Amino acid sequence: MHFQWDWLCLGALIISSVTAEIENEETLDADVEVEDFDKQSQEADVDRDKSSLEVVYQTPKPTGEVYFTETFDGVLAGWVLSKTKKEDTDDNIAKYDGRWEVEELKENTVPGDRGLVLKSVAKHHAISAMLTKAFIFDNKPLIVQYEVNFQEGIDCGGAYIKLLSSSDDLNLEYFFDKTPYTIMFGPDKCGEDYKLHFIFRHKNPKTGEYDEKHAKRPDVDLKKFYLDKKTHLYTLVLKPDDTFEMLIDQSVVSKGSLLEDMVPPVNPPKEIQDPSDKKPDDWDERPKIPDPNAVKPDDWDEDEPSKIEDSDAVKPEGWLDDEPQYIPDPNAKKPKDWDEEMDGEWEAPQIPNPKCETAPGCGHWVRPMKNNPNYKGKWKAPMIDNPNYQGIWSPRKIPNPDYFEDLHPFEMTTVSAVGLELWSMTSDIYFDNFIICSEKEVADRWAADGWGLKKLVASANEPGMFSQLVTAAEDHPWLWVLYILTLALPVGLGVLFCWPAKKTDEDIDFKKPDISKPITKGELKQEREELEDDEIELEVKENEDTAEDERREMEETKRELIKDTKKMGREAPPSEDEGEGGEDIDEEENEVADGSQEGDMSNKSGSEDEMKEADESTGFGDGPLKSVRKRRVRKD
Repeated sequence: MHFQWDWLCLGALIISSVTAEIENEETLDADVEVEDFDKQSQEADVDRDKSSLEVVYQTPKPTGEVYFTETFDGVLAGWVLSKTKKEDTDDNIAKYDGRWEVEELKENTVPGDRGLVLKSVAKHHAISAMLTKAFIFDNKPLIVQYEVNFQEGIDCGGAYIKLLSSSDDLNLEYFFDKTPYTIMFGPDKCGEDYKLHFIFRHKNPKTGEYDEKHAKRPDVDLKKFYLDKKTHLYTLVLKPDDTFEMLIDQSVVSKGSLLEDMVPPVNPPKEIQDPSDKKPDDWDERPKIPDPNAVKPDDWDEDEPSKIEDSDAVKPEGWLDDEPQYIPDPNAKKPKDWDEEMDGEWEAPQIPNPKCETAPGCGHWVRPMKNNPNYKGKWKAPMIDNPNYQGIWSPRKIPNPDYFEDLHPFEMTTVSAVGLELWSMTSDIYFDNFIICSEKEVADRWAADGWGLKKLVASANEPGMFSQLVTAAEDHPWLWVLYILTLALPVGLGVLFCWPAKKTDEDIDFKKPDISKPITKGELKQEREELEDDEIELEVKENEDTAEDERREMEETKRELIKDTKKMGREAPPSEDEGEGGEDIDEEENEVADGSQEGDMSNKSGSEDEMKEADESTGFGDGPLKSVRKRRVRKD
């Protein structure tokens, strides 16, 4: 059984090793050009901010029709800094003077890959660029995609972009918060409110005014995308069938319909409440009323108090009536700067009386209060259903004079520029790899060449599982208890099932044959003497019995021989030789008889000795006692 468990544990270890090796091979087979490492460089300390993979970066290039792309890897051309001021703001912060830089990531750096970084704190930033060609909302989808990395986390600020509406008077140098836009999309956070904006400005076909329509909040938790200091890919897909999708890292976090999932709705209601309608004065909205026929009982006393003194209460023994609950602090001293004319007469502060700490109480004893059993309170008539109840009043409905129906809100205002107009309390917000196109395959290939490379480098630079667990435990010390319990359980089970079991004394006694305890030389000698004495006494007694039996048999044999001799004598008289021969014959016959008797007795004694030896061997067991040879006493 133990061998089976050993083989099982060994097999589990081999499978785990093979699985880990396969995962490592799959990671190394990724579609990225990786340079060979210098073996000596592995022994040197590597800066944590640098990538553990030396990748060959190439600036992404679009593979299809696009309306705008920007990688920030070359000269920052085409981007215009705003020179205006923000309206309705203090002059000292109204100017868009926030600083922008083009630089590499601080962590998980990809050599040669640079992005646009917001550098200033508590300042307004505005920068914009014209599209390669304007996007017209007709029969092609709109795909907006870009990367964001909150390198220092984010306290309060946004990283959204605006797609600016086409107009003849659009001037990027005067781009500010009131500049008309068609779509606003991207992350935003302040306090603990994590948002992913998708807002589009819808034109009222009746009035020509624009209203902002907000997509409903995603159902997923967005917190990790703001705090993990990794580069994330944000994608917005608008389709001609009036549906939309929002993706983070190529995973859908929200989707819906422009007609049904926007707040407020694109199309207003057909009917509205009549603003001139008023509730009648006699309209009764009370579902319950007091019973007008109810009468207060005669024994109802409204003057009874709710609490009365407990007449059964007794003052506890040891109550200190003459001791106050608080006394002046004897250790307090009047401050040196105390002015009695200004501050009045100084008095020591009050402290609890130490004598009251060991007593049931101090001061004047007062009976405790208890609930009054006769208290009923103020009488009120019971409630009954209102026979005149008319329900909750609401104004009547009238046709909405502003009603319209836009069945295709996808047909928005043409877009001709993209801009970043932001305020942030955190610096070093990183933007990279903007693309606006109509084909999802083009956007996905663009993401693979840019964001996919960053993701691979970040994954390679992530600390191991052990480091992550230690970091988490530093923030939450109670995790150490969970770690210990989690490790102790499998270790304990492994020791229990895989470790060879130690044989106990009971198992040894159960499996080993019975072995007598060691016998000393003196004990062996004493047992031998006792055994010999017992055998001698037994054999002497048997010999006496045997001798008696042999004597009787000899006498019987002699009598028979005498009878035979006499009979033969009657038939023929014996001669002297025959007489002597007869005597010889008698003696030989007697000897034969004696020999046969002795043989029978020896056989009998021998069989009895053998049986006795077998019994003694069974009673005394094996071991040294077997070496004791039993002396047999034979008849002389």
